[in-house]
Amino acid sequence: MTYEVKSLNEECGLFGIWGHPDAAKVTYFGLHSLQHRGQEGAGIVANNSGKLTGHRDLGLIADVFREEKIFDELKGNAAIGHVRYATAGNGSINNIQPFLFNFYDASFGLAHNGNLTNNISLRQNLEMNGAIFHSNSDTEVLMHLIRRSKKVDFMEKVKEALNTVKGGFAYLLMTETELIAALDPNGFRPLAIGQMKNGAYVVASETCALEVVNAEFIRDVKPGEVIIINDDGFKIDRYTEDTQLAICSMEYIYFARPDSNIYGVNVHTARKNMGRTLARENKIDADIVVGVPNSSLSAASGYAEESGLPYELGLVKNQYIQRTFIQPTQELREQGVRMKLSAVRGVVEGKRVVMVDDSIVRGTTSRRIVNLLKEAGAKEVHVVISSPPLKYPCFYGIDIQTRRELIAANHSVEEIREIIGADSLYFLSEQGLIDSIGLQSEEKYSGLCLAYFNGDYPTPLYDYEERYQKSLGEKVSFWEV
Repeated sequence: MTYEVKSLNEECGLFGIWGHPDAAKVTYFGLHSLQHRGQEGAGIVANNSGKLTGHRDLGLIADVFREEKIFDELKGNAAIGHVRYATAGNGSINNIQPFLFNFYDASFGLAHNGNLTNNISLRQNLEMNGAIFHSNSDTEVLMHLIRRSKKVDFMEKVKEALNTVKGGFAYLLMTETELIAALDPNGFRPLAIGQMKNGAYVVASETCALEVVNAEFIRDVKPGEVIIINDDGFKIDRYTEDTQLAICSMEYIYFARPDSNIYGVNVHTARKNMGRTLARENKIDADIVVGVPNSSLSAASGYAEESGLPYELGLVKNQYIQRTFIQPTQELREQGVRMKLSAVRGVVEGKRVVMVDDSIVRGTTSRRIVNLLKEAGAKEVHVVISSPPLKYPCFYGIDIQTRRELIAANHSVEEIREIIGADSLYFLSEQGLIDSIGLQSEEKYSGLCLAYFNGDYPTPLYDYEERYQKSLGEKVSFWEV
């Protein structure tokens, strides 16, 4: 039995700007810095004095906007953009955002990061009442709710729609006269506001995008907030007071770029702290520390410093490989892994290696990396993971929605160690993760969503509850990977 190489994937990245003469081009650069959040497709909608135009396509941002003439059609001083990671079956251009809606009385651009947990029931109800959908993305639901609202004031329509959708969402909505940013009541996904030297306001999924366009960070969008940006500046409003910060812990562990700050916490610093905590929690007799490129390098450096072991470049990633498609034979699959990652024999040969990685999903990739190190002559390979075991699915915007896909949901730590071929295996504790991130929450709650590790979901699961309950009884053997 052979399983697909599976990794965690963030749904998408958002960028918006208001008040810059080359808004679409600035958005392009902002999206380029968010490319790690989605590589399946990209798009931009620009606002030229109330006239909205857009371009979107499958592929990386540089491919989608390869031709300069595209920007000739995207004139205007405001724009929103989106990079997308599509889950299986959704890789259609119809699902690439931002969506551009042209109604008889108004035009809108809409982009979304996250996943709605009541999307299925909302969509069914809307379709039964005559709504027509052009994609199978849950993003369209918000626009249908806004248009069908009986409220008179537009912002009241938006607030009513935001209170109707549930789950994880960061929205950018551009009208003919303003840019609106909104975050779900738990703030699962990050969203930051900045300002450029010419006064233009910027909204982005990560602060690294603000840095790229030379915008000064102003503040994070907070749970339950709706931000209105127009020619007069920006205004902070709320659509609900029923909030509880639960930022996705995987943003700090894996998704976000190390140069980003999320709610005042630098991602690199958090990851380095995770490595330090790992070293304190698990003493290993070894010679060198090696990090799995790229998201684990910060944790590896922290582990090395705390343990006193030398940090070495024992694994090298080919930066020009975007993704490895599943090959028809085991031999070709192994070749695909070798194309992405190489072990440095001169560094690891004859050494007892501590291999630091950020997570184990299926175990397939971990097993192959351990094998690479041992083939390169490593005497021992001790695997340490800078997160607790992933045992539960995510329903707020990560493409793991069943326990069948998670090796830790089906096997003990010792069994996983045997499956991946490591000499020892250790995971970071939940409390160690919380302490390492050090998020300052105003509530007793840690401010983090840890549902992937303990099944404690901050919200009801709505349409996914039955699927989740069913998955609790499912068991899958990963012994043959």
